[in-house]
Amino acid sequence: MKRLLPSLRAKKRYLAFELVSEGQVSRSDLVKEVMSSASSLLGDVTASECDIRVLGFEDCKGIIQCSHTKVKETRASLATLTRVGGKRATLHVLGISGTIKKATEKFLQNHTVFKPEIRMKSRKVEE
Repeated sequence: MKRLLPSLRAKKRYLAFELVSEGQVSRSDLVKEVMSSASSLLGDVTASECDIRVLGFEDCKGIIQCSHTKVKETRASLATLTRVGGKRATLHVLGISGTIKKATEKFLQNHTVFKPEIRMKSRKVEE
C-alpha cells in the first residue's frame, strides 16, 4: 500500500498545554476527560472532525494534536474541562505549533514530552 503524498495528508496542529490540578492526574484520566468535554460541548460529529489526541503528558505538561481547521473548537472544548479524575483541574493552552518539535522547544521549555520509540530492524547476514 502506497503512502499519501504530503499535499494530500491531513494537516495537524499541536497544542502545548499545562494542567493545573489539586493532585496528581494520570494520563488515562486526562484522555477520558478531554474526549468527554469535546463530545459534550461540540457533539460527536464535530468532536470526531477535530481529531483530538493526547500525544504526551508528564509533569502536568503535555501536547495535544488536533486538525488544523478545528483549532478554535478544540481550544473551546479544552477550556470547559473542570475536573479530571474527580479532582478540580483546569487546562491552560500555552501555545500552538505546526510541529511537535517546535511546540516542545518553544512552549514546554526543557521538558521532554514526546519521544517515539524508534526500532531498528536487524538484518541477519547469512554466511
